[in-house]
Amino acid sequence: MRNVVISGPPPVQILDVVGPLEVFSNVGNYRVSVVAADGSGELETNRGVKIGGAVSREDVSGAIDTLIIAGGPGAESGQYATGYLDWIADAASRSRRVASICTGAFMLAAAGLLEGKRAVTHWRFCDRLAKEFPGVNVESDPIFLRDGKTYTSAGITAGIDLALALVEEDHGHETALAVARQLVMFLVRPGGQAQYSHMLSRQATTFEPLRELQVYMLENLRGDLSVDALAEKMGMSPRHFSRVCLRETKMNPGRLVDQVRVEAAQQMIDSSSKGLKEIADACGFGSADSMRRSFQRVLGITASEYVARFKRPA
Repeated sequence: MRNVVISGPPPVQILDVVGPLEVFSNVGNYRVSVVAADGSGELETNRGVKIGGAVSREDVSGAIDTLIIAGGPGAESGQYATGYLDWIADAASRSRRVASICTGAFMLAAAGLLEGKRAVTHWRFCDRLAKEFPGVNVESDPIFLRDGKTYTSAGITAGIDLALALVEEDHGHETALAVARQLVMFLVRPGGQAQYSHMLSRQATTFEPLRELQVYMLENLRGDLSVDALAEKMGMSPRHFSRVCLRETKMNPGRLVDQVRVEAAQQMIDSSSKGLKEIADACGFGSADSMRRSFQRVLGITASEYVARFKRPA
């Protein structure tokens, strides 16, 4: 049995704990223990609910397969109890791998486990993590990432994605996919996808005609999405449309179209067996070379590099 230990400074974000707990509990050969930081039998959460059946950290001895530190208000307080940090460092030294969920990265950093390592946390806290712990190489984009035996993840539900990735690492893609189906998850997301989706940021605009235009763009990826065509669709002059687009989305129309098409291509790469030429055509790039350049502009890597890093094996 693989010994999985989940802990975090109270109050913890409840989903940071129960998300990974559910993932590992759906696979037969994991034994999961929830450890209360204060030595009690309950773990206090941010929603006023206490998780019972917790064990004291003094009762955790011997080798640990996976140590997971959850985030939440307790980790975000900036007050790091020395005794608990010492326990994290000791438990980590006995662990095959160590992971943080969301702002649990602050606890790993405070315990000295992220020094010189790449790490991610919730997008709202990335700047603070980098400022508070300058020795940590903070990356703001990924859902989760790995540096050696240390794994860090972004906000809340990203902990489920990371837990699935750890299961896949141990037991293969089919097992991870079976767990995702059991939890009725839409898909198993690769860690390299942006945690703060541009789809979400575009939906956040308060200008309803532009929201409707974004839906139109997604439904007409192969159509004419030039500035002139989109401006005509909006009933605006190209210049006025460009100003409105920049004001509402913080992107000019060309960049917005690039983002829409690249994210649509990412979804196809992640969830289909289509080749890059087929995907380029379906998403309106015109050619695989054009898609390569758009991926480079938006993600900093080419479409081929994205496939190599994140595509699940068939």
